[in-house]
Amino acid sequence: MNLPYQRPATRILKARLQEAPARMQILAGPRQVGKTTLVRQVLSERPSGSYHMAAADDPKSMQGHTGFGVASSATAVSPNWIVHHWQLAEQRQADWARSGIPQAKEIPFVLVLDELQLIDQWSTTVKGLWDASVANGLPMHVILLGSAPLLVQKGLQESLTGRYELIKMPHWSFTEMNDAFGHTLEQYIYFGGYPGSQLLMPDEPRWRDYVRLSLIEPSITKDVLALTRVDNPGLLRRLFEMGCEHSGQILALVRISQSLQQGHTNTLADYLRLLDDAGLLTGLQKYAATADRQRRSPPKFQVKNNALMSALGFDAFDEARGDRTFWGRMVESCVGAHLINTADADTEILYWREGDFEVDFVVERRGKLAAIEVKSSQRHSNHQGLDEFCRRHADAKRWLVGSDELPLGEFLQHDASHWTS
Repeated sequence: MNLPYQRPATRILKARLQEAPARMQILAGPRQVGKTTLVRQVLSERPSGSYHMAAADDPKSMQGHTGFGVASSATAVSPNWIVHHWQLAEQRQADWARSGIPQAKEIPFVLVLDELQLIDQWSTTVKGLWDASVANGLPMHVILLGSAPLLVQKGLQESLTGRYELIKMPHWSFTEMNDAFGHTLEQYIYFGGYPGSQLLMPDEPRWRDYVRLSLIEPSITKDVLALTRVDNPGLLRRLFEMGCEHSGQILALVRISQSLQQGHTNTLADYLRLLDDAGLLTGLQKYAATADRQRRSPPKFQVKNNALMSALGFDAFDEARGDRTFWGRMVESCVGAHLINTADADTEILYWREGDFEVDFVVERRGKLAAIEVKSSQRHSNHQGLDEFCRRHADAKRWLVGSDELPLGEFLQHDASHWTS
């Protein structure tokens, strides 16, 4: 029997749980990338009685207790829920230490709190409880999970500075989808990297419904609209749809505003940032000599998972492969999503365009540059943009993805920082 597939972040979490508790561990990432599954895999390898896990959207964690409320998309659980499960974990931690099991002296207790975005004032509550545990000399490992990166990040910045380490959980890469499910390169380009949808791929209408209703809709409704003030939800949805339709293309926000006949460019920019934080869609900035020029340049739309582009499109898998122009756009979008999802904190993904010259992606990391062109259509047949960029930036690495020297499948095996080294 094959063991369940374990993502690379599993090794990181296991190693940190073997250390003495010093900082909380926070797994952050978009919906349906396996955060909860990963933690359950790690806990399943630990002795019974050495951990306590509770989720704010699980009615079982509320049984026998009142005043917490069961979370919905529009309501939050009281902070008392955190206090209760923290105190329960401390009791079980004491029981674990007194159990007489030899492993209890070597394996620290673990508390896991899931779906934090549903809990009102979660970060302030966690801060107080963690500080009290440390002051009392009873620290335990604490793992925090949440499906709303924008809320998690806000909470971290406001209350938990210096008290946590962040483990990022991006969308699944081609290597992961291939290793776990045997996906081909063409399947990954079209169906993207959502593991929960892979069994539905043979029935494309069903697959599209799943991505739209079970992935996109909860991400927008629960992770953006229910947690952040959005004055025009319809505009945010239209921006998302347009961004998916034009993934890999440069569009000025003022033109989008005119096209939609509503919304100020500043509002659109704010909504684009919310969609970025939710792990759906981003706008790449232009590589420019000054930060001001970079900010004033139109964004290049980029989905973070190609499934979003396909599910909202009209072409079926076979039709998309037969349309050379559209398939070229999907390949370029796949490259962009891979770069974004594998970029570390020191790496920035941009594009470059000056006059008639254009480079699909520019990777900037600690002063080093890489210019990346995707050989996917006649538009790039002469590679003049790549030549010009490298002429102006002589130290930049030059890469042509899809060429004999760098096939797409090989490119997708390396993270973004690899290409500047």
